[in-house]
Amino acid sequence: MSGKGQVEILNVGDGVVGKATFEPGWRWSEHVKPLAGTDSCQAAHLGYVLSGHQKVIMDDGTELDFGPGDVVAIPPGHDGEVVGDEPCVVLDFAGMEHYAKG
Repeated sequence: MSGKGQVEILNVGDGVVGKATFEPGWRWSEHVKPLAGTDSCQAAHLGYVLSGHQKVIMDDGTELDFGPGDVVAIPPGHDGEVVGDEPCVVLDFAGMEHYAKG
């Protein structure tokens, strides 16, 4: 993720759980888009926020804000960015399969 984030993968049975750490200044469209080759993130995510804050901007312009203790369900077609000066750490129970195969 171009030095602004990392994902740790845990294989659980047939499933994959990712622990994603996004540093302040991280933005999907800047740090992941060049690798993904799509205009927005096309993965669905189901996550639990451990720390930090993030804003998600859907392709239709809808904005979602989340922080510690939030459970988030994010459909495909979004951008995301860290808000504030604290890393955002999320456990992602969906959407991490492509990292595991990389």
